[in-house]
Parts: sequence; C-alpha cells; structure tokens
Amino acid sequence: MHDFNYQNIDDVIHSRIRTAIMALLVSVEEAEFTYIRDKINATDGNLSVHLKKLEEHKYISVEKKFVERKPMSLYKITSEGRKAFEEYIRMLENIIKR
Repeated sequence: MHDFNYQNIDDVIHSRIRTAIMALLVSVEEAEFTYIRDKINATDGNLSVHLKKLEEHKYISVEKKFVERKPMSLYKITSEGRKAFEEYIRMLENIIKR
C-alpha cells in the first residue's frame, strides 16, 4: 500500500464553497447564479469569487445574457472540470479507504 500524497489534492476544488459548486454543477445540465447561491447558501460576493476561480481554471463555463432586461448568468461544468472533480473524489476516497 502506498502512502497518500495529500499534496496531489486539487487546491482549486478543495474549498467548501468550490466543492459544493462542483458537486451541484456535476448533477445538473446548467444552473443560474441565484439557484447556485440558494442551494449552497452563499452570499453573492463570496459565490462570485469562487465561481470566477473555477472559471479561470476552465472547470466551469458561464453564459451571460439578459432575460426581460435583467442579467442572467448560467454556469455549466466543463469536461475538464468533470474530469478534475472525478479525480478529486477518487483522491478523497483513497483517504477514506486507508
């Protein structure tokens, strides 16, 4: 049995809010900003910062548009994000199994 190298955990995903965002987005086709905010119980500002970090690493994508003259941001997990999240879950499972 090999030792688990905790330094291999993806730091981008490994935060409470970003983990929650990724877990939510992996289970839906897309989600609007307010839906994500309400589901994970985050503030607008805090959520925005974490979404931006995930977007910068290409783990999620965003489509910004206007609906009835109101701005709407729709978020989706990317294939790269899905792979990273699956690997993140595998790493956590390795910790649990040890």
